[in-house]
Amino acid sequence: MKRKRAAKPTGFSRVQVVWGALVLAMTAVGGSLWMLDGSKSLGLDGIRLPSLVAPDLTRSINRIFDTRTPMDNATWQAIVIHHSGASYGSPETLEKDSKVMGLSGLGYHFVVGNGSGAGDGELHVGYRWLDQLPGAHTAGQYGEWYNRNAIGICLIGDGDRGEFTGAQVTRLVQTVRALQRELGIPAQNVILHRDVAGTTSPGQYFPVAAFQEQLLSNPN
Repeated sequence: MKRKRAAKPTGFSRVQVVWGALVLAMTAVGGSLWMLDGSKSLGLDGIRLPSLVAPDLTRSINRIFDTRTPMDNATWQAIVIHHSGASYGSPETLEKDSKVMGLSGLGYHFVVGNGSGAGDGELHVGYRWLDQLPGAHTAGQYGEWYNRNAIGICLIGDGDRGEFTGAQVTRLVQTVRALQRELGIPAQNVILHRDVAGTTSPGQYFPVAAFQEQLLSNPN
């Protein structure tokens, strides 16, 4: 069937065109993730670790391994770091956004708050991690593999507009190192979302060098 040539848009301002393109892009990403995630509706579920649970932070972070379904260490081969893209947010707001895109619930395995909507450095351990389910956090050519085999961690905030808080970065490093140690994930498999998808996430202000310096080079 011969495709008709798209007519040049008329009567729209530049702002309207930009917003229209953004909506189409979000719809495409949402559709891609929906196909990976299915459509069964689930409520927000999980546990939260405040920024300072106890003086012994190593002991507190180990709570993330009290999963409801036994971990299959062979499944989890990588970690993908994301940002939410908004200065204000929480697991609840992210879950609502996920459901608008047709997902079954929060797409990330972990969420780290910034003090605006969720506690600064607060770690939300999502139901996908507790039940050892695939994520719905990465789109693109290799999205299916990363959603099934990579742990998705989202920092609340817009890393293209400003820096993340010190408490957030500290909690992120603590969480990633614990996962590396438990699952034997090497530093080269801890990646940024922009490395595998057409996005800037987690943003230009994400402290890449400082973060990578604190990763475990040989977690085994």
